[in-house]
Amino acid sequence: MDKKLIITIPHYNNFEGLLTSIRSIREQFEIDIVITDDGSNSKLNEKLIISSYKNQGKIFFQYLDKNYGVGIAANKCLQFVKKGSYKYMARLDAGDICYENKFMKQLNFLEANHDIKLVGTWARVIDSNRDFLFNIKHPTHHNQIKRRMYLNSMFVNPTVVFETSILEIVPEYPEEYRYAAQDYAFFFKLIKHFKCANMPEVLLDYIIDSDSISTKKRKIQVTNRIKIIIDNFRFGFYPVYGLIRNSILYFFSRSSTTSIKKLRQDEY
Repeated sequence: MDKKLIITIPHYNNFEGLLTSIRSIREQFEIDIVITDDGSNSKLNEKLIISSYKNQGKIFFQYLDKNYGVGIAANKCLQFVKKGSYKYMARLDAGDICYENKFMKQLNFLEANHDIKLVGTWARVIDSNRDFLFNIKHPTHHNQIKRRMYLNSMFVNPTVVFETSILEIVPEYPEEYRYAAQDYAFFFKLIKHFKCANMPEVLLDYIIDSDSISTKKRKIQVTNRIKIIIDNFRFGFYPVYGLIRNSILYFFSRSSTTSIKKLRQDEY
């Protein structure tokens, strides 16, 4: 019999954030977790992690021999999932905080909408002090998501849950973007083959800090985003606007764009 859900967590040098994320999972059903450590400076304290997990389910650990990049660590997680018998998979990043019953709500949504294979949620963005910055409220319907993907990813990566069957068509995160924007490339491939959605409910606190990939590797991230848009380009308003918009964003720091979003309170 298939197990219901496994959560994948790539990890690198953020042990306290990892514990925070593990402790935030509060569901009424069994959930397994696989953590892939991407060559952190010190080995994970597995006993402390396991004792911190109050939900039902097992935690599995994988270790890479050096820091290969989050894309490689995420693919190592996918390899583990494909060897199992899980019906659904979720992604979580160290430091992000799940709201109670987040995953049950998403599984209920997917099981009520069989044509949809991936669902994300809205998110509340916080800084390293857990102060509110702004909300991310991406489009909820597939056609709108598909159009606006040319601007940026229309999914908050650590909010998504999807059917593992889609990995037969899109088996991994593209490794050419392993240091930044690999999730954007992955989702762009998915929406060509499967219907996707976002639930119009904030179900996760998404942390932005000075050590995050989107901050430290900002220019690499935007450069890769532009490459992904070109790879998927077709003539139309959103592809053209997306290229222009991201070319301009290349010259702005993460702190600058965060300040603008904070003034608006919501990002769509």
